[in-house]
Amino acid sequence: MAEKSEAPATPARKKRTIQEIRDSKHTGEKMVYMSVPEYTAARWAEMAGVDVAVVGDSLAMIAHGHTNTIPATMDMMTLHAQAIRRGAPNTFVLGCMPYQSYNTVDRALVNATRFMQEAGTDAVKPQGGKSQAHILKALVDSGIPTASHIGLTPHTVAMFGGFKIQGKTADTAMKILEDAFAIQDAGCFMLEFEAVPSKIARVISEQLEIPTIGIGAGVGTDGQILLCHDLLGVFTDFKPKFTKRFANLTEVAVKGITQYITEVKAGTFPDDDHSYGVDEKEYEKFVGLVEKRKHH
Repeated sequence: MAEKSEAPATPARKKRTIQEIRDSKHTGEKMVYMSVPEYTAARWAEMAGVDVAVVGDSLAMIAHGHTNTIPATMDMMTLHAQAIRRGAPNTFVLGCMPYQSYNTVDRALVNATRFMQEAGTDAVKPQGGKSQAHILKALVDSGIPTASHIGLTPHTVAMFGGFKIQGKTADTAMKILEDAFAIQDAGCFMLEFEAVPSKIARVISEQLEIPTIGIGAGVGTDGQILLCHDLLGVFTDFKPKFTKRFANLTEVAVKGITQYITEVKAGTFPDDDHSYGVDEKEYEKFVGLVEKRKHH
C-alpha cells in the first residue's frame, strides 16, 4: 500500500476571470503568468497563487526533449492541458495553440474548441498580429476567449534567422505596434511580447486598452510570464537572458539521486523504517513451509 502523500492540500482560491485580466490594465495589478508542462508544476502554480497557468508548447522541449517547439501537436498539447487543468482546478488556464494548428480559420476553430472542450482551458493563444487578425477575430466571434503573441514568435523563428530580439529599429518597432493594434481590434483580451526591448514594449503597451504580458520585454508590460522549469532551475539545457533562476531544483534533485545511488550500492537503503514488517509467527510458519517444499 502506497504511503499517503504529505503534500499540503491546495488552498481554495477563486479563479481569475477574463474581466479581471482585462481590468488589470487600469487597476495597475501586475498579472503573473507561468508556463507549466504537467500536473505537479500546475499544483505548484496554484499553491503559490499564480494568476494564469499557461500550457505552453515549450513543453515539447521541456517534457519531450525536442530542440524547439515545432514538434508540439494538438494531441500532445491537449493531453498536457488536461493534466494541468487537474493540477490547477482553481487557476485560469491558457492553452497555447501549437505550430500550424491555426493556419486556417476552420483548423483554428476545431483546435481551439479541442482545448476548451477536451481540456477545459479558459482561453487559447495562437501567435501573430496583422497577418493572423482574421484568425483571431474568427475565434473571438465564435465565443472563444483569445490572446496572441508577438515580437519573437517561436513558430516563425526560422524566418527571423534564429532567436533574435525584435523591434530594435524604429521601423520594426512600428510593425510590432501595428501587430498589437490588430490583436486588440480582433477582440483579444491580452497579448504577449517576447524578446522586445524594454522601452519599446513599454511605449506600445501604453498605447493599448488591453493588457500586455512580457517575456524578455522588460518591466513596462502589465504582467510577466516565465517558464516554471526555467525559473526553478529544472530545465538546464540552456538559459535565456530573460530567465531569472529563483531556485536551482536540478542541483537539489541530482544531489538527492546521488545519495539514493550511494545508499542502494552500500545496502543501507531500504532500512527498517522504509520496509514493511510481518507478524513473526506468520513469518516462521512461512519459512517452515518453504523448508518443507524444498524437501519434497
